[in-house]
Amino acid sequence: MEKLAELARIEINDEEKNELLGDLQAILGYVEQVNKASTVNQVNQAIEHVNIMREDKEPHETGIYTDKILAEVPESQDGYVKVKKIL
Repeated sequence: MEKLAELARIEINDEEKNELLGDLQAILGYVEQVNKASTVNQVNQAIEHVNIMREDKEPHETGIYTDKILAEVPESQDGYVKVKKIL
């Protein structure tokens, strides 16, 4: 316990040392229980993963809204929305 306190660069008195020792033993006991727990080797289980994705296609007909958008903007040029230069 003294070595751990030294590594952590903390000063502990005898009462704190005994309390921390009890806590540490409880933690190590829990870790031992976890290690003993029976586990299934998940690497050997055959699980089939299938990606379900949509077809690659245009979300809508290209240019279908261009005229409507350009009619609403204050200024356009060559089929594009014209904006103020900022750089």
